[in-house]
Order: sequence, then C-alpha cells, then structure tokens
Amino acid sequence: MSTIDAATLNALNGGAAAANRASGADDLQDSFMTLLVTQLRNQDPMNPMENAEMTSQLAQINTVSGIQELNTTLAAITGQLDAGQAIQAAGLIGKGVLVPGERVLVGEDGSTTPFGVELGQAAEEVQITIRNENGEVVRRFEPFALDAGVESFTWNGEMDNGEIAPKGAYRVSVEASVDGEAVDVTQLNYALVNGVSLAAQGGPRLDLGGISEPVSLADIRQIL
Repeated sequence: MSTIDAATLNALNGGAAAANRASGADDLQDSFMTLLVTQLRNQDPMNPMENAEMTSQLAQINTVSGIQELNTTLAAITGQLDAGQAIQAAGLIGKGVLVPGERVLVGEDGSTTPFGVELGQAAEEVQITIRNENGEVVRRFEPFALDAGVESFTWNGEMDNGEIAPKGAYRVSVEASVDGEAVDVTQLNYALVNGVSLAAQGGPRLDLGGISEPVSLADIRQIL
C-alpha cells in the first residue's frame, strides 16, 4: 500500500508560505486531496487503508490549512497593533517623558529639568549625586529610602556651597542598596517628544530632539 511519506508532507507544509502569497490554502488542500484520492485508488484491495489512517491524513489536511489561516489572522492582528501604537505615539508629541539617561539641564535662572530613578526593588538607602561636565561633584543629596518602581525628582539648581549652578548640562548618578547589597537602578532623564517616525521593525520611534537617540514606547518610564 502506498503512503504519503514525510518528504511529501514537508514539501506541502513548506509550500504553505508560498501559497499564502499566491493561490492560498485552497490550492494546498486540493493538492493534498489529490494525493489522498490517488492513494485510495491504488491501494491493495486485500489490505485497504484503515479508518484511523484515513482520519489521520484528513486531519493533516486541516492542520496545514488551519496553520495558514492562523498566520493570516496573526498578520492582521499585528497590523492593527502597529497602527494602535502609531496613534499612541503621535499623542505624545509635545509631552515631556522620562526615559533612560543621566542628564539634567540647568537654565539661566537656575531652573532645571526633572530626572528620575527606577528601582528593581525597594531600597533602604538611595544616594543621588550631581556632577558637572568636568566630573566634579556639585550636589550630593542626603541618603533616603525609596520603594520599588519609578520616581521623579526636581533639583532646585542649588549646589552644596549654596550657590546656583551655572547654566549647562549636568550628570546625575544614583546608587541604591538594601542590607548593604546593591539594588538595580535605572537612571532617567527628561526629554520632550518632538516627533514620531515609523520604523520598518520595532514599532514607532520617538524623536526626543537630540537629547538622546530616538526611543520606542517601551523606553518611556513616565509621562510628565
């Protein structure tokens, strides 16, 4: 008795992707059914195909077709999700966000941009230090406890010597610990969303006006 071997099934399964772009699942089913009918016509009358074997091969037809239909459905869902993300990203234009980074800016009047901290777990001691472009410490805050998650802060621009920091860019560093063991910290800086670009892969990218490389929606930790 002839059977539909593994090589034939693999060829048919492999052809499913091409059929997606060409004639679709109907052609694939027709090819499979033709092979099955040919097998039935040429089977040994003294040793006919059993019902279980027939059922199994018919199930294989449905499986191949079902996988193809599932892929088509998933592609449609992915397209809808991408469109939804693009709309969500466009809604952020003109808004301030906290994204991974360590920069804080000081204006002429001592006003500063916000910064933030993201902790993987609660910390008993968090130490925030601000340095100038030369790496010199200009402000070191008193240690404090902080819960896990994202928290934003605003520096009043005052240095440890009581003077207002000169206009420019400064670097924030954060260290956190619990029971003397370091806690994972992600430093966050402020950025204004200026625009959105649609990348070929990875979803929409947010233009932050040169303060950092374009980021994805997943990079945003807080909207201010």
